[in-house]
Amino acid sequence: MNTVLSAMALDYPPEKLHVYLSDDGGSSITLLGMKEAWKFARWWLPFCKKYGIKTICPEAFFSCPDDDYDDYGSAEFTVEKQQIETKYEIFKEQVTRATEKWNLEDKSSNSCRDHPSVVEVIGEKYDEKTEDQAKMPLLVYVAREKRSFYSHNFKAGALNVLLRVSGVMSNSPYILVLDCDMYCNDPTSARRTMCFHFDSNISPSLAFVQFPQKFHNISKNDIYDSQIRTVFASSYYGLDGLKGPMLSGTNFYIKRVSLFSLSVRKGMDLKERKNSCGPSNEFRKSLDVDYEPSIDVSDSSNTLMQETKLLASCSYEKNSKWGEKVGFMYHSLVEDYFTGFTLHCKGWRSVYLNPERPQFLGTSTTNLNDLLIQNTRWSSGLVQVGISKFCPFIYGPLRMSLLQSTAYAEFSFFPLLYCLSLWCFATIPQLCLLLGIPLYPEASSSSFYVFLFIFLSAISKHIYDVVSTGGSIITWRNEQRIWMIKSVTSSLYGSLNVIMEKLGLAEASFLPTNKVADDEQVKRYQMGLFDFRTSTMLLAPLVTLVFLNIAAFVCGVLRMIVAGDWETMFVQVFLSFYILAMNYAVVEGMTVRKDNGRISPSVTLLSAVLLVILLFLGSITLKH
Repeated sequence: MNTVLSAMALDYPPEKLHVYLSDDGGSSITLLGMKEAWKFARWWLPFCKKYGIKTICPEAFFSCPDDDYDDYGSAEFTVEKQQIETKYEIFKEQVTRATEKWNLEDKSSNSCRDHPSVVEVIGEKYDEKTEDQAKMPLLVYVAREKRSFYSHNFKAGALNVLLRVSGVMSNSPYILVLDCDMYCNDPTSARRTMCFHFDSNISPSLAFVQFPQKFHNISKNDIYDSQIRTVFASSYYGLDGLKGPMLSGTNFYIKRVSLFSLSVRKGMDLKERKNSCGPSNEFRKSLDVDYEPSIDVSDSSNTLMQETKLLASCSYEKNSKWGEKVGFMYHSLVEDYFTGFTLHCKGWRSVYLNPERPQFLGTSTTNLNDLLIQNTRWSSGLVQVGISKFCPFIYGPLRMSLLQSTAYAEFSFFPLLYCLSLWCFATIPQLCLLLGIPLYPEASSSSFYVFLFIFLSAISKHIYDVVSTGGSIITWRNEQRIWMIKSVTSSLYGSLNVIMEKLGLAEASFLPTNKVADDEQVKRYQMGLFDFRTSTMLLAPLVTLVFLNIAAFVCGVLRMIVAGDWETMFVQVFLSFYILAMNYAVVEGMTVRKDNGRISPSVTLLSAVLLVILLFLGSITLKH
């Protein structure tokens, strides 16, 4: 609801601002929350406009220290702020009570998978005599129809429903997409974006303006690399020189017409449009340049309001081109990456905009379980594109520059390449060390300096990249560690899931990232302690590899001392030491920690068994 309120408070003409919330669960409590939010917005929006409030998310605004209000500086402001805060607390209490009551009811477990489409305009009937109402943006609740026997195409399917419903209700030419845990932190983002969309030099080919994802709950240590620094503080600046960054799922303003090909908008007759866009005549008309929505939003029985329910039905897209040539793209769990790629292939460009004051703030993952689930989904989606007919190395070069194709290919293949390479580096040298097989040149050999140069160059480049973007050595250490952890766990499973899907052995699955923070997990995250309460399937491979490297390091040191093999085994011993040093938090979770967030003894025992099996297989393979 704070996301909704912050979007309604954007500094933009209210008659041109329309806010739609997609509720895939079809939850009555979400609908009730929107109605309560609309009532509070009647007070919140005029207050923000009157005093030029920058922090337009109520929860964030009222959580600020009192010193932050000094700029507003009047007694009148203080009094009015207290009044608005009181109304906000009442709003929160009403929603909380309704939620508690709803939780006590006997709810059907299938309600989120089976429910009809619901489209409802929030608020009282429009009254021209009421000045405050005239200044309120349109607020619409949308729950698309869900049936367990239909494929719903995950987030991309929900976005396409919003695209259709908004097309006949308001048909705004520009669309801001926000995740539910990402709120507007500044009222000026829309106007900033329009500076680019109205720039005659780039506007005809500009598809979207992408803002970075930034988070309000990042700890100073950021052990999970939740800020995704490599992408938003480094890679996207480079991509901005190659016709713009990729689409990132949230915090972007996209031009509506970019999601419909030129042939759909201008070159097709009505029959062809029907085959592409579905059976709704009203929606097909909305693609015309001169279309004006004629829905009376205050009349729920209006014929065109009923049309929106058809547009939100699960069978609407049958035998159409939605997700293939129209709207947000399907066939990948990362619809943002795939849609951005197809837009760039069609000649569109994008812009990366990162003002000093964050325009949007969200809630990042604060535990290992959510991080690995999220990365598994991302890995699956990226590899889906990489090993499909849309492979950037094959599909891209004929439609975009080689550099841009390479950039997209790097993103699509990194889960697969990283998991393969890190599994090799974490197992083969160690098994060879345990068996007394030298794998690298002797430390006194000139060839040794080639390996040393490559290693130091890679580390130095990463450190420079981190420091030059405002990070520290601790940031570098955390990024190295979480890169290793994700590569041998979630990237592995994400890649395997796609390969099994291609072989017909599995189906793609979409597990949404948890949007609710757990106080205990947040406290542990702020302390810089890993929370290892995740599935055994994700944790066991990681612990097994740590066990292997402990054994290899101890064995290697003994060989160097007793047998004097320090020159032949130095590189392998150092590699095990480096892996253990970077992942000391895992060793600590296995041995030292006794709190609830430690690695459970059962996982440690299972990993020890897996280590024995790995050593047995390794000895058979490497000796031959």
